[in-house]
Amino acid sequence: MLSRQHKLLIMKIVSLFSVVRGYNIPVIILAQYLSAIFILAPEKRALAVLLDFHLFLLVFASAITIASGYIINNFYDSKKDLINRPNKSMLDRLVSQKTKLNVYFTLNFIASLMALIVSWRAFLFFSVYIFLIWFYSHKVKKIPVAGNLMAALLAVIPFFAILLHYYYKLTFEEIENYKDHLAVIFAHANFLFLLLLIREMIKDLENIKGDLANGYRTIPIILGELVAKKIITALTLLTIIPVYVLIDIYDVGYMDIYFYSCLIVLIFFLLYLWKSDRKGEYLLLHNILKFLIVAGVFSIVLINPSVLWNGKKILLIISLF
Repeated sequence: MLSRQHKLLIMKIVSLFSVVRGYNIPVIILAQYLSAIFILAPEKRALAVLLDFHLFLLVFASAITIASGYIINNFYDSKKDLINRPNKSMLDRLVSQKTKLNVYFTLNFIASLMALIVSWRAFLFFSVYIFLIWFYSHKVKKIPVAGNLMAALLAVIPFFAILLHYYYKLTFEEIENYKDHLAVIFAHANFLFLLLLIREMIKDLENIKGDLANGYRTIPIILGELVAKKIITALTLLTIIPVYVLIDIYDVGYMDIYFYSCLIVLIFFLLYLWKSDRKGEYLLLHNILKFLIVAGVFSIVLINPSVLWNGKKILLIISLF
């Protein structure tokens, strides 16, 4: 039997895991590696990408920075979460605010050190990224529109660290040769950004009570739920543009199956959105978007599935994630 102290320690570990949303970190790592193999550096052997030590440092620096971002966001949103997510909030409160801040600064130090080992450019990139996450949580989050846009942008930024890792040495002439490939990369980024932005808008509908009680000026609070739904509808329709670019103009292999499926799901998403008016219904819509984003991560392999069969070593390494 575990002693009371051991039980409390386990509960605090679970609490900290909840605060940093540890269940998201493996997905973030996998997304970055798959993006590197299939989108950012398709000309390189998969094994070479997986064994790139500098890429490893950048990927884990990104994951650690995002985890620290969840901590500082939890720190500032503790009162709001008591209303919006009472069960999760009570679990999160098992770890003191002081401990959360200590872990936050420690994770940021480790991430900065990893980036510095790669290069001064990577160090500067992550220093700015860490500051932007803090600035968003402390100031921007309460500003309508700007808060939504910055939240979605912060979720996409780590992929640009990987992009810069492969392309910062290119000359203007080489960039011209890679312009089609870069267009595909930015089309993927735009699609992800729109899904994330829609998710942020849904979260605002989902969290109206807590936001209102704590002085958050979100679009549903200022302009009403109807206007928020119209904006979400417009953003959902905009996803057609990057999907068209990726499917009809450029080659994304079998990943077009994912994009066609997304469009079908988003049609039903919109139909359900206009019927929704309760927190539980908005939560379902939120989870649908999370599913599409996670499914998109795993669907990256459909761009060129043959890469997965280029040796048992690749399969073994990928399985570790």
